[in-house]
Amino acid sequence: MAALVLRPFAVSDEAAARAAQDELAADDFMFLLEEFDPTEPWAAYLDRLSQRARGEDLPADRVPADLLAADVDGVLVGRSSIRHELNDWLLNYGGHIGYGVRPGFRRRGLATRILELSLRRAADLGIERALLTCDDGNVGSVAVIERCGGILENVVEGPPGEAPKRRYWIQTAPFRAGVTCP
Repeated sequence: MAALVLRPFAVSDEAAARAAQDELAADDFMFLLEEFDPTEPWAAYLDRLSQRARGEDLPADRVPADLLAADVDGVLVGRSSIRHELNDWLLNYGGHIGYGVRPGFRRRGLATRILELSLRRAADLGIERALLTCDDGNVGSVAVIERCGGILENVVEGPPGEAPKRRYWIQTAPFRAGVTCP
């Protein structure tokens, strides 16, 4: 498989991104950010993503964040959301980085590569230690986070109606230097 890159979503990603949103809804996972409105024109959504990355016109409960497409040879295989800072909710449940891989592309090492590149971006943003969280029973995410050096801090009760969350910290400096996860 060719190299995976993280990049901003583009106009040409609309059909694949909408399909990924539908595919991952079955896993109760929002591929696109929670503010995604399927009736909104795609170009307007992309403009909002750009504003969010710059920290412009944010709702009070949001922080600046990048939503990046995970692309292999022009194919949208997943995504990463990199929050530039933490608010109380992110500190407890969401973390700095959230990532997802489309079901048809799983078990190929793509989640690990997405996390590596996300940690590199976090380092570039000045985040020295990145917080990652996952559901306590999500063995796939646990394995990826631990493979990339995640140190478990604790397991906390999830938001109402959700599973407990595992909270991990990862030093980002090695990823800026090109370290890869085993």
